[in-house]
Amino acid sequence: MQAGFEVLVEAGYSPEMAYFECLHELKLIVDLMNEKGIAGMRFSISETAKWGDVSVGPKIIDAGVKKRMKAALKDIQSASSPRSGSRNTRGATRSSNALLKAGEKHGIEKTGEKLRSLMPWMPKRSIKGVQAAY
Repeated sequence: MQAGFEVLVEAGYSPEMAYFECLHELKLIVDLMNEKGIAGMRFSISETAKWGDVSVGPKIIDAGVKKRMKAALKDIQSASSPRSGSRNTRGATRSSNALLKAGEKHGIEKTGEKLRSLMPWMPKRSIKGVQAAY
């Protein structure tokens, strides 16, 4: 999502448009897949989005991505991952905290906060100090 946002903003799209395209509509897509499966989602989206899904998507999420995903899974399953295993699931390391802080400062977060504040139907919840799960 963040990379897609960056690509659109760097190409001259407004951060607001990039936010809607990369993050806001994600819930709609996920809900459609959850309710109807991938084929049902494709039936429900625009022809342009459908074409992008089946023709452009595989150019981005290609065999190289799948290979890196397999390597990441092996790391997670082995002791080589610093966060693998139940003994390491509590307490983030300094490096992960730095990565999380950097993520909080990303443009998609700033844009989303601004846009969500303009949406009266969107629940206003603070997640500071609250963790959903670990």
